[in-house]
Amino acid sequence: MRLLTTPDLILEPQTEVHAVEMFAVLGDPAIYEYENAPPPSGDWLRSRYARLESRRSPDGTEAWLNWVIRVPGDGLAGYIQATVREGNVAAIAYVLCSQYWGRGLASQAVEAMLAELAEFYGVQTVLAVVKQQNQRSLRLLQRFGFSRSEATPGSAFPVQQDEYLMTKRLSELIVN
Repeated sequence: MRLLTTPDLILEPQTEVHAVEMFAVLGDPAIYEYENAPPPSGDWLRSRYARLESRRSPDGTEAWLNWVIRVPGDGLAGYIQATVREGNVAAIAYVLCSQYWGRGLASQAVEAMLAELAEFYGVQTVLAVVKQQNQRSLRLLQRFGFSRSEATPGSAFPVQQDEYLMTKRLSELIVN
């Protein structure tokens, strides 16, 4: 994995060393308005990050690409990740601490990751699962040309009733 940069961010390949600082970032309750919960402990997060450093699933069929999002001079702001599977398909996710919302930082991070996935990992199709109520995330994905897709039963990327499956072909990376 490579270090990625944008005008306002550094995307560092996530390692166990990031766990302590990320535990504080992931303690922001606003992040969990629509789903999930904060990590149970710093030790749990450190152990998880250590496992993810392999960058591969145990069966070797998936590449696990995880970056922490650093705002220079201000510290870590969140993370962005992609699971790359056979067929040049990747599922993405991202989390940004609420103090950084509304500044265009998530857009910069997503744009940098999409470019990396296309250029260095041969990804052609990107998927994201998003809660229907999470308008902030839906708008971000729509700006990148993601559109709603029908989830198929038994899909490798399961979608709940209150979620949308969003899809984008990486033939163009234009942000509107």
